[in-house]
Amino acid sequence: MPDFFLLIPCYNNTEGLIRSLQSVQYPMHRYKVVVVDDGSREPVSDKLLLEKISPDLQLQVIRQPKNGGITLALNTGLEAIHSQATEGFIARLDCGDLCTPDRFEKQVSFLQANPQVQLLGSWCYFKNFTTGENYKYRTPVDDKEIQRKMYFKNVFIHPTVMWRFNSASPVYYPYDFPHAEDYGIFYELLKRGAGAVIPEFMVTCEINEKGISISNRQAQYKSRMQVIRKYGTSRWLTLMGTIKLGLLMLVPQRILLPIKKALYS
Repeated sequence: MPDFFLLIPCYNNTEGLIRSLQSVQYPMHRYKVVVVDDGSREPVSDKLLLEKISPDLQLQVIRQPKNGGITLALNTGLEAIHSQATEGFIARLDCGDLCTPDRFEKQVSFLQANPQVQLLGSWCYFKNFTTGENYKYRTPVDDKEIQRKMYFKNVFIHPTVMWRFNSASPVYYPYDFPHAEDYGIFYELLKRGAGAVIPEFMVTCEINEKGISISNRQAQYKSRMQVIRKYGTSRWLTLMGTIKLGLLMLVPQRILLPIKKALYS
């Protein structure tokens, strides 16, 4: 069984997928890549990926007949993983995002050494590869502070995470939180164990002005409010987190990035 499965959804971005896979440094026989092609105009070719990466890459490409959205694509990948292994680790990466060479070695080692940790992330860079604009994203690293901060923001950046899975009681992305499905699954995972963040910049996440998070920002904030209300156990922190999200909805997108750079860098 591989040390971990790497789940990557792809929609019309084969070039970004190749760049992301080329950044992964880990023994080929010890991990498996599961790519879910979410109805791309030009289907993702497993032959091309093996040519660009390595013929030794353990790879599964799942072709969706039509674009069904990110949540369905991710859950399709999870179902495939759960059918192949009873337990282990699942890591995430998005097309265009890049990993440091030691990311997966450190995350696997951390989870093996800390069985109480269910969900693990890292710090990251956000970068616009066209303009060069970038900022660092730092978060709390211990479970107690992570649990508190989750009321105010998604501590875990999706492409940085790795988590434990058990096919006997699988966890899937929720469909009832559009554009905040990651926030929802992270709360579900944190119900099962501790969270942790490695305080190192292990991933560079692409800032894409046409990406899901930016183009659907208002809907995402509304969904995040719903997540907090569903999973929050502190009425006070739930109220404060909801107020913060409501205020963020009033901030124009053009000034949001400078604010984030000032806060996190």
